[in-house]
Amino acid sequence: MITRRALLGSAAAVMAIIALSWDASAQVAPSAAEMQAYRGLHAAAQRGDVAEIRRLAVDPSVLNARDARGRAPLHVATFARQPRAVRALLRAGADPAALDHDRYDAVTIAAVADDEVALRALLEEGASASLVTSRHDGTALIAAAHLGHDGVVRQLIAAGAPLDHVNNLHWTALIEAIVLGDGGPRHQACVRALLEAGASTQLTDREGRAPLALARTRGYTRMVELLEAAR
Repeated sequence: MITRRALLGSAAAVMAIIALSWDASAQVAPSAAEMQAYRGLHAAAQRGDVAEIRRLAVDPSVLNARDARGRAPLHVATFARQPRAVRALLRAGADPAALDHDRYDAVTIAAVADDEVALRALLEEGASASLVTSRHDGTALIAAAHLGHDGVVRQLIAAGAPLDHVNNLHWTALIEAIVLGDGGPRHQACVRALLEAGASTQLTDREGRAPLALARTRGYTRMVELLEAAR
């Protein structure tokens, strides 16, 4: 006989698999063919050519021009890990809140890539840590916590990222660090940073399970200790 608990566990597992598969394919960096075809500001952003960015950015219309997947030069520079280009584009007036066709902004792209240098450049130049992005209606903080990017999580918290935003999977950053994490040191560090910042331990998933119950179910002993201490 299949118990209600087993069904709930199965449903959560399916949701996790769906979320992981979506995240694996959601962000699409420029391909080699696309990079080769880039011209103008997109090409300068890709190679990190700050002098060329400054020369071309005198025309405001090119700053937020899009490629076939909706990537502006700022997205391209972020995917290419070109922090100096990121700064130059933002100082020239690029829109830091621009979303590509997959609804990602540059901050979330840097967060998913675990690129703390580009993220710092974005945040210092005025990009927001609070945008709702992706098909999950999530945030950069949720994405970073999910992936165990603890340094990114700390940067985003310091920049005022919403701690308790609930995405359309009904998960917060704290819940994602548990249900999509591996229980290891980096995900533990994410949980610790979120708790120290004041993230809610009472918000639940769709089945009404709070972070502590979720950590216990997965046998994540250190996370359980952190959550118990935060009560």
